[in-house]
Amino acid sequence: MERSNGTQLSEFLLLGFSEDPALQPLIFDLFLTMYLVTVAGNLLIILAILSDPHLHTPMYFFLSNLSLVDICFTSTTVPKMLVNLQMQSKAISYAGCITQMFFFMLFAEMDNFILAVMAYDRFVAICHPLHYMVIMNPQLCVQLVLVCWSISVLHALLHSLLVLQLSFCVPLEIPHFFCELNQVIHSACSDTFLNNVVMYFTVTLLGGGPLAGILYSYSKIVSSICAISSDQGKNKAFSTCASHLSVVCLFYCTGLAVYFSYPITQNPQSNARASVMYTVVTPMLNPFIYSLRNEDIKRALKRSLGEKS
Repeated sequence: MERSNGTQLSEFLLLGFSEDPALQPLIFDLFLTMYLVTVAGNLLIILAILSDPHLHTPMYFFLSNLSLVDICFTSTTVPKMLVNLQMQSKAISYAGCITQMFFFMLFAEMDNFILAVMAYDRFVAICHPLHYMVIMNPQLCVQLVLVCWSISVLHALLHSLLVLQLSFCVPLEIPHFFCELNQVIHSACSDTFLNNVVMYFTVTLLGGGPLAGILYSYSKIVSSICAISSDQGKNKAFSTCASHLSVVCLFYCTGLAVYFSYPITQNPQSNARASVMYTVVTPMLNPFIYSLRNEDIKRALKRSLGEKS
């Protein structure tokens, strides 16, 4: 194979899920449907929160940010895949691949941080209810989101710049439906030791840190709930956390399963299919999880849709 550095490489080939032409229309219809449901569902959540003054609280402020990030997260991968399926092409330009990889890491990390911030919000609300509005004041909420964005941008930029230093063999085939960092690094012809060290270090630090914070927050929440004497109080406290905990489990379990299974299975197409769970399915299910278990969101949605009609 011919060796080429990153600046001369013109395009990558995304192999996707299957090369069977008969399956392409089915894959297109399935992902188009999931993408439209994801965008519509998360936009409705944002609309409901913005239109209802009763939902202008820290919890729903973070939820609206999560919905916005989920729309962007899915939009970094699915539209390009749909275009390639429609045009019967597998190509993505070198610049397009690096750009897609940057924004994918950015929004994946934002999802990670926002879930951790939401866990902290629930921790303060249940463990320190009398001081909740003092601690979770608007300034702190905005600052937390800005810090999340800043760290996520720096994290994505670091990996993108390191990938730009790699050399690749042409033609370059990526056995995935998008330019995923791990796959791109393993496709390089040059030495990737530094990339791998930085990747695993940042995954441990920026992935494990928020996860540890979530686990700590919920350990304190569970202790506080168990200390509540009345069953009604316990149910009310648990109901405020159930939706968020469901989303946390769905996001982390599917994401960690993909990354920890890769060195074991060494089956890229299986990992591509598994990646659908946290890149497409989880953002699609989030609006349903939050709206089905949240009476405030239901009422706000009914009012918003009623005004539209």
